[in-house]
Amino acid sequence: ELKNTINVMVDQLNSFAAEVTRVAKEVGTEGKLGGQADVKGVSGTWKDLTDNVNFMASNLTKQVRGIVKVVTAVANGDLNQKFVLEAKGEVAALAETINDMTDTLRTFADQVTTVAREVGIEGKLGAQAKVPGVSGTWRDLTENVNFMASNLTKQVRGIVKVVTAVADGDLNQKFVLEAKGEVAALAETINNMTDTLRTFADQVTSVAREVGIEGKLGGQAKVPGASGTWKDLTDNVNQLAGNLTAQVRAIAEVSTAVTKGDLTRSVTVEAQGEVAALKDNINQMIGNLKDTTWKNTEQDWLKTNLAKFSGMMQGQRSITSVAQLIMSELNPLVESRLGTFYIAEGEGENTSLSLIASYAFRERKNLANRYSLKEGLVGQCAFEKKTILLTNPPDNYIQIESSLGEGTPVNIIVLPVLFEGDLKAVIELASFKPFSQNYLNFLAQLMDSIGVILNMISSSMRTEELLKELKKSNAELEAQAKELEDKAKLLEVKNQEVELASGSLEEKAEQLSLISKYKSEFLANMSHELRTPLNSLLILSQSLVENREKNLTAEQVKYATTIHSAGQDLLALINEILDLSKVEAGKMPIDPKGVKVAQIRDYLDSTFKPVADHKDLEFKIEIQDGVPDGVFTDENRLQQILKNLLSNAFKFTEKGGVTLTIGPASRDRRFEMETLNQAKNVIALSVSDTGIGIPMEKQKLIFEAFQQADGTISRKYGGTGLGLTISREIARLLGGIIEVESTPGVGSVFTLYLPQKYVSQDILALTEREPAVVIPPLPKDANFTGCRVLVVDDDMRNVYAITSILESHGIIVSFAENGKQAIRSLKENPAVDIVLMDTMMPEMDGLEAMRAIRAMNEFQNLPIISLTAKAMKGDRERCLAAGASDYITKPVDPNNLLSLMFVWLKKSPQPAPDRSFAEVI
Repeated sequence: ELKNTINVMVDQLNSFAAEVTRVAKEVGTEGKLGGQADVKGVSGTWKDLTDNVNFMASNLTKQVRGIVKVVTAVANGDLNQKFVLEAKGEVAALAETINDMTDTLRTFADQVTTVAREVGIEGKLGAQAKVPGVSGTWRDLTENVNFMASNLTKQVRGIVKVVTAVADGDLNQKFVLEAKGEVAALAETINNMTDTLRTFADQVTSVAREVGIEGKLGGQAKVPGASGTWKDLTDNVNQLAGNLTAQVRAIAEVSTAVTKGDLTRSVTVEAQGEVAALKDNINQMIGNLKDTTWKNTEQDWLKTNLAKFSGMMQGQRSITSVAQLIMSELNPLVESRLGTFYIAEGEGENTSLSLIASYAFRERKNLANRYSLKEGLVGQCAFEKKTILLTNPPDNYIQIESSLGEGTPVNIIVLPVLFEGDLKAVIELASFKPFSQNYLNFLAQLMDSIGVILNMISSSMRTEELLKELKKSNAELEAQAKELEDKAKLLEVKNQEVELASGSLEEKAEQLSLISKYKSEFLANMSHELRTPLNSLLILSQSLVENREKNLTAEQVKYATTIHSAGQDLLALINEILDLSKVEAGKMPIDPKGVKVAQIRDYLDSTFKPVADHKDLEFKIEIQDGVPDGVFTDENRLQQILKNLLSNAFKFTEKGGVTLTIGPASRDRRFEMETLNQAKNVIALSVSDTGIGIPMEKQKLIFEAFQQADGTISRKYGGTGLGLTISREIARLLGGIIEVESTPGVGSVFTLYLPQKYVSQDILALTEREPAVVIPPLPKDANFTGCRVLVVDDDMRNVYAITSILESHGIIVSFAENGKQAIRSLKENPAVDIVLMDTMMPEMDGLEAMRAIRAMNEFQNLPIISLTAKAMKGDRERCLAAGASDYITKPVDPNNLLSLMFVWLKKSPQPAPDRSFAEVI
């Protein structure tokens, strides 16, 4: 039993030992926690030991598994787990240590995470991990993390500094901090990048400066060691510079060629964008420049040849020679091989065109050398005054021939030559090829120049004819003037002979009456004979002075002015002689009326102030105290005397001045003229000068007709010697006298004494005076176009002169040489608006012709103006009595003639008046 008990105990102990060993091995050695000892049949202490072993294994399992759980959580990054099982002793201390380690790790992780987030994510450099109470490895870890963060901050800030400098364009910065490993490689890479960028920037800047600023094309950027994007950038810059160089050089090459005049080049380099637009614009510019140059070349050719023809035609005096010159020069110039020149002759519908010049033209039976309007293309061109252009005429139309052959022209052009709308000529040209537009423009402009030249030649020829007529008329006038002077002297001699030879008053009276009759007839005939050529001379010379067609030189106008002035002087001489004859015959009309002294002063001041200024002389008019405000006398005769005295004073005064003094005469003075002694008041008008003076022995002589103080004076100063004679006689008619006081070399004083109130010695003088001729001025809008006038005159010079004046105003003129022809002309052509009738004509004179015209019912209201060279008293009345509508004396003033014609042309038809329009005025 003990054996069994011991064996059982041994078995139980073996079982217990095996289970405990197994549990201890599993838990302690193999790490298999949760194992339990299973000892069957055990009890008592062994059971307690088994339970204690199992309790210990269970506690150890829980505790180890709790530690494993916490450690596993820490290993998995969960630092929030803690060891919470009950434990004692070293296990409790281990649990506390593990929990403290977990807290430390959590704090360390939080700090490292914060530093890593701030440095690595948020970019907040300079952060440090702070783990309180850490020591040992954890402190080393913390310090290493902080050291790493500090190094990383310095390195990143160094990199940022370099990168910022690069971003700001500073490529001289480098990364100079100590670094190892990849950071050192990064630093080296950044420094290499900076060097590459600096080299790249230098090269690009150099290329940009050379190409863009210095204009050195062909530059290339060289960046050693560049690769990747930098190499691509370098290649792109070099490609840009190369393209720009090629493009600019291509543009420069073309521009240089264009500058040298080569407009055939164009820019062909490839380009895009704005450079392509620039290329297209330059090519367009060259094209436009080529077109403009071509047009300018054509214009230069046109203007040069127009100037050439103008210069070539200048100075030509023959229409035929200038026409042949034009044909010879024009045809080769415009590549014409056949040409004809037709000159226009006649006017209106009677215009015809005659061949006067040609080029390579052969006359043929079926072709005429003379055309009328609308006849053939030449006549049609002349009628329409438009250019006619034929293209591709038939083969048998016309042939251009040479010694080698013949051919049909391709173009034929017919051109009108016009001047101010009037046809002058027609030119026809034929060419083997079409006329270019430039040729057509040239021909159109040349026709205007040819028209001007043809008109100038025609005007010049007409001017030469006018000058010849004027010279002829002037010679006749000089001869007649000399004859007049000789006869006047002869009359003076006869007067003296009559006075000396007649013994008895009756015989003397008969002789004087006869002489007076001869004198009157002589003066009337001389007036007619002198006024007739004077008429044409003054009209034609005035026409030349006006130079309406602007075809006279300044010298020629000066010649015409001299001729006109000489004619006016001769007319003044004739009038003075007639005045003298009237005075001597006692038929000088006197028309007294009230005259203000101030009016006399103003009239003489305005008349002679310009004369004084011209001769640089002083001119004064002094009115003394006691002079009445006005006088009763003939104003015109008074002005005539004073004008004559003042004219003489200025004529014979070279320096100093002339003074007119108006004052009362002394009441104690006795005069030779009884009217002055009987007058209540006498006015003294004194003209004093500082001229050459008059010797005492000559002071009476100067009042004689045709006499001056010295025979040489007339040659130096001019004049007829009639002025003082007429003035003295007019003064006597006015009841006054003229006295002279003079000292040679000092000056002269001529004093006119007049009664304040004129007393007529012959009442008949007032009733016999002729009516003053007053013709109204010609209105500015007067239009004579289409008016038909018949000029009747036997002197062709007068006909020519009057016709020139009338035709210049658009009047249609016909003429007749005497009264018979005039009547015949009116019967054949009654559509006449007005007649200008001369008086003295052969076969039938003007008076008889006017009576015959008025006897015809259809012409009773026809205006007839008498144009006569007779200007003696009674001539006007005889003309009006014969049927003249009005009367005007020769030489005719063109403006007065046109004004008088205008008045009668505008009057309503009525019977021939008894008085002239001028008389009514």
